[in-house]
Amino acid sequence: MDKAGEMWRFDGALARVSRMAGMGMLTLRGDLATEAIGGAVSAAVGLAVPQTRRIGFGPQGAVAWMSPDELLLLVPGADRAARQEAMRPPLEGRHHLLADVSDARAVFTVEGPACRDVLAKIMPVDLDPRAFGPGQILRSRAGQVAAAIWMEREERITLLCFRSVAGYMGELLKTSAGESGDPAYFRPEAG
Repeated sequence: MDKAGEMWRFDGALARVSRMAGMGMLTLRGDLATEAIGGAVSAAVGLAVPQTRRIGFGPQGAVAWMSPDELLLLVPGADRAARQEAMRPPLEGRHHLLADVSDARAVFTVEGPACRDVLAKIMPVDLDPRAFGPGQILRSRAGQVAAAIWMEREERITLLCFRSVAGYMGELLKTSAGESGDPAYFRPEAG
């Protein structure tokens, strides 16, 4: 989602890393198969509930599958309260949790032809294009902290983590994308 603005940017040898600001994030928990959840998602971002490990994008925002009973809706920060209110009528009388988590999360983007390499060095996940591509979301860890990543388009991966570890994550991403982050440095010599 390009609706957020940059807080800072680092142009490394392998990729550009940016910390984004202004993204609204709403967590919705409940039975994802119900009409109520589907109606709430549609009311907020005009999209359907995504399949497992998928993220959907539209002109009003995005919705990501986070777990079997959890979605994350990404909306413009200025609209987050209105979007949350739009979700309430379809959810009325239904078991659910709806929370604004915008201030608890930090968002980074890693852009460039080597964005997969930058993240592969710090995350124990398969980022080969056959295993991870546009429209997919993964939850894992980056370095020593919990993180989620998604790809909206080739050569751009977005990473989400807790705001309390944003400083650590920013430095980790800068190091991985920088000069010392040359992928050849991390490969054993053939022989």
